Amino acid sequence: MSETPPNTLQYRFDGPEDAPVLILGPSLGTTWHMWDRQVPELTKQWRVFRFDLPGHGGAPARPVGSVGELADRLLATLDALGVQRFGYAGCALGGAIGLELALRRPERLASLALVAASPRFGTADEFRQRGVVVRSNGLDPIARSAPDRWFTGGFAAAQPAITEWAVQMVRTTDPGCYIAACEALAGFDVRPELGRVGVPTLVLVGSDDRVTGPAEARTLVAGIPDARLAVVPGASHLVPVEQPAAVTDLLVRHFSTAWQQPFDTGQTALPAAPVNPALAAAPRFAPRAEIAPAVVAQAQPFGEPDRYGTGLKVRREVLGDAHVDQVLAQADDFSGDFQELVTRYAWGEVWDRPGLDRRTRSCVTLTALVAGGHLEELAAHTRAALRNGLTPDEIKEVLLQAAVYCGVPAANSAFRVAQKVIREETTPAE
Repeated sequence: MSETPPNTLQYRFDGPEDAPVLILGPSLGTTWHMWDRQVPELTKQWRVFRFDLPGHGGAPARPVGSVGELADRLLATLDALGVQRFGYAGCALGGAIGLELALRRPERLASLALVAASPRFGTADEFRQRGVVVRSNGLDPIARSAPDRWFTGGFAAAQPAITEWAVQMVRTTDPGCYIAACEALAGFDVRPELGRVGVPTLVLVGSDDRVTGPAEARTLVAGIPDARLAVVPGASHLVPVEQPAAVTDLLVRHFSTAWQQPFDTGQTALPAAPVNPALAAAPRFAPRAEIAPAVVAQAQPFGEPDRYGTGLKVRREVLGDAHVDQVLAQADDFSGDFQELVTRYAWGEVWDRPGLDRRTRSCVTLTALVAGGHLEELAAHTRAALRNGLTPDEIKEVLLQAAVYCGVPAANSAFRVAQKVIREETTPAE
């Protein structure tokens, strides 16, 4: 494979050169090998294109901080290969990329399948917290917990080779790229835009998926005008690996019947790599599909003043949804105007200025809070500093610097507060 240019993705092709292109997008922490069991059947009809996320599977470690940027890199890769129209199936983060393509470049998309996907993945706090854990402890805690998130307990116990493969796949991912992908998922929310997805869409989910389960799948089906739901029994989050035959059959049925308009090709084939032996023993199961009942989507609020809306977004990104929700919930007629003032001016203007990045602003803020003795605010901004990318060692250096210029007693109190927060934030969940 040739060297990957900076604005493109590591990729591979399988299947006939003259067939329509079908893209398979991976989940966070996986490689293109998660689709190994689907490729033999899919290549009977399609030219299958798989790609790795930055820093995954040995791909160059060029972090991308938003789902939109990942979609741009994928399109740049396809443009260089002469691929204009394609079908797309993506799992989890790969599904988010598919939604981004459907919303921004619908003329390129012939048909769409969303696997273990959601219009919003959990909360921004959850993914930024995961980034803090990785920055402080490396990827090993995330790797060790991957089988619990990805597979049912019975499958993990019966398939130890696949379970170990999953752990090693995460463990060998570049930490910086993993953190950037977490930030991309933290900022992803297309719930208000689902009605603009204009291509036939299959929403596929494992019945036992505790990450993005049937409830999230039904939200997608309710919001996308031309969407069907398929629920695969006995499967968790990484359903293409756990139930390979079911997923393959559903994808073949969907893309065989829902493909829109002609296709263009023009790419050069790469030699086929062998199927990962750990996946070869995966059992087969029959699929079960169901049509989700229609629900009325709730209208999304809009029309907020620009500075307030921007400030609320920045405030949530820096301090976390839970903190902001608690503060705003406590506001009443007496304090509500103050909270609006803080959101509009502190967060919508000063924190949003381009002159300093958020890491630097966190350093300045921590020092100012130590000087003022504002320990309650210091706890919140220590969490914010970790989520803005500062490491515990860097926070320690800020507090040591503050000890010199703000006084040892003030820094002593600050160290106690910061130590407690850092332990809470950087200790991996059991």
